Amino acid sequence: MTLKLDLGCGRHKREGFLGVDSSPDCGADVVHDLNVIPWPFEDASVDEVNCSHFLEHLDGAERIVFMNELYRVMKPGARALIITPYWTWVGAIQDPTHKWPPIAEQSYLYFNAAQREGMGVQHYGIHCDFDIEYAGRLMPDVAQRPPQEQAFAKNHNLNAVLELHTTLIRR
Repeated sequence: MTLKLDLGCGRHKREGFLGVDSSPDCGADVVHDLNVIPWPFEDASVDEVNCSHFLEHLDGAERIVFMNELYRVMKPGARALIITPYWTWVGAIQDPTHKWPPIAEQSYLYFNAAQREGMGVQHYGIHCDFDIEYAGRLMPDVAQRPPQEQAFAKNHNLNAVLELHTTLIRR
């Protein structure tokens, strides 16, 4: 049986996924606070994860616990799509329920063992080991520009990138 989780699904559970949320009012299939460890799933039992606009509601220490637990429940080779507001978009900082720091590509480097070793931060209590792929969602006016102009906007303009779409692959 394939197990696909939508973590922090709220009222927008992804079709074909088991919704997990702390609120009993959102229609989640599993009501569980993702800050409470362990999650109610077996080790290496999850084939795929969707997590959209949840991670930014955790602070740095909570993100470490989340990623370690995500790693525990995912099967080797399983993929997790994590969608967050991009750090240079005003949406990353306007919501008073978002916690510091905003999330950038570099935030995920700590969840790869080789990167942690290279940075000398093995003592951080991070045990997960993910390969990482990035994509994003651009502002509509930026997305209509030629690729060279898109690249310039991504590197030099605030609010050009709305969301960071990060895929974590369990090693």
